[in-house]
Parts: sequence; C-alpha cells; structure tokens
Amino acid sequence: MIKFLRRIWHGVTGKFVCIILCLWIFVAALSFVWTPYSLLETNGYQVWQKPSLKHWLGTDGTGADMLSWLMAGSRVEILLVISTVAIASVVGFVILSFTICRVQKIRSVSIMAVDALISIPTVLIALMLAVPLGASVLVIMLACGFGYGLNLARILRPSAVLVLKSNYVDCAISNGASRSYVLLKHVLPNILPIASVQLSLSAGTVILAESGLTYLGVGVPSGVPSWGRVLSTSVTLIHVYPLAALWPGLVVTLTVLALNLLGDVLRSVTNPANRESKNES
Repeated sequence: MIKFLRRIWHGVTGKFVCIILCLWIFVAALSFVWTPYSLLETNGYQVWQKPSLKHWLGTDGTGADMLSWLMAGSRVEILLVISTVAIASVVGFVILSFTICRVQKIRSVSIMAVDALISIPTVLIALMLAVPLGASVLVIMLACGFGYGLNLARILRPSAVLVLKSNYVDCAISNGASRSYVLLKHVLPNILPIASVQLSLSAGTVILAESGLTYLGVGVPSGVPSWGRVLSTSVTLIHVYPLAALWPGLVVTLTVLALNLLGDVLRSVTNPANRESKNES
C-alpha cells in the first residue's frame, strides 16, 4: 500500500492530485467541528459582500458566509461521490456478469439492454426519479450511479471477455473451477485497474452533475450545503457580482480536475509496461 501511494505521489501530476484531494478531505472533516460562521446565520444588510477580513470569500445573496457554505458543502460532495461510485460499481459489475454469461440468450439480451439504456441521458433519469422522490441527494446518487454503472459495464466487457478466452482460465475450468470462482479469482483482478480509472473519472463527473442537476432544481434541495447549491445561487447574478460565482466555480474546477487526473495517474501506476520500464531504469 505504501509503495502504491509512493508511485502515485511520484511526479508533478500525482503531487497535485494528492494535495487537492487531501485538502478536500481535511476541509470536509474540519467542517464537522468548525466553520467561520453558522450556516443559518444571515444578514440582509451584508448581501453579496466582497472578500474581507470578516468574510474571507465574501457573502451570498442572503448575507451568509461563502466560506462556511463551501466548507460544509465539501462533506456533502464527498458523501455524494463515494455513494455514487459505490452504486456504479455494484451496478456495473452485476450487469457485466450478465453480459459475459455463458447462456447466449441472456448475454445477447443483456448487451442489447445496456446499449439501449446507456443512450438515456442522466439528466432525464434524474428528472424521472425526482417525480416520486423529489429534489434530493438520493436522486443524484441513483441517476448517476445507474448511468455510470452502465458505462462501466460496457467498458469492462471487452477486457473481461479477453480474460475468459485466455489459456489459464481454460485450464482452471478444466480442473473443475466454477464460474463464480473464475470471475472472482481471474476476471476481477484483471479488470480492476481499468475499473479504478473509469470510476475515478466518474467521480469527477458526479460533482459536475450535482451542480447541473441542482441548478435545474432536481438535485440538492434548498438549505442543504453543497458546491452546486452555492454555484447555482451565485451564477444568476454573475454579471453583477462575479466573485460570488468565482469561488465555488474554482473549487469545483480544481476538484474535478484532480479526480480526472487521478484516473491518468492510476492508469500510469497500474500499467505493467510503465512499472517494468521504471525497474529497468
């Protein structure tokens, strides 16, 4: 584990990713015990204030402290990312098991179903879920988790099929290995590097999706701190108070960039060719 983290830390990109993600986790943990102001503290006489010693990042349209809301929103974003990635992993691996099933009819129907469902936009899924569930974090989790899970299964299937056709899998089956044993022992370890890269990219997309869905009114409800909520309330007056949208936009951009670069770092770290070249050098 330590060697793996050292490989991630190696290089400028890895350092940037580690610093941003560690800072994100630290701020989220700190917000549980301290924020500069209470989230419920508003002041109608200090709306859209510029950054000052009293309010480091200024205030929003209700006079609430922008930094406090961004700090509290960081823990909501972490919960959203972890939950969505977990749902996407379960959905993706379950669907993958059907698309590589031995039974031809099940395999064909599963592949056609994935091709059909993956064409449905995540926003449309969220709108349909918002009808019975209302605007909530759960809507974002389910919509993004299902959509990203379908995409994960589609990406992993070629690699899984390639593993199933390999000679060592044929030997394992001829020795009496069950289908579940083959999937857990041989297929899963070989597709985990690809899955980890894809899930890290999906994690960054979740934050962007949360901002977009919250702006449309089907994401995080009013009163719940999130980066998308802060951004959606600030962007309406961006031509008058540009700094109000700058700070949440900058936080979202840096975090999404770090998560996307994490996918590149993981791809480089888990690539056997790169490890061999480093060992030779």
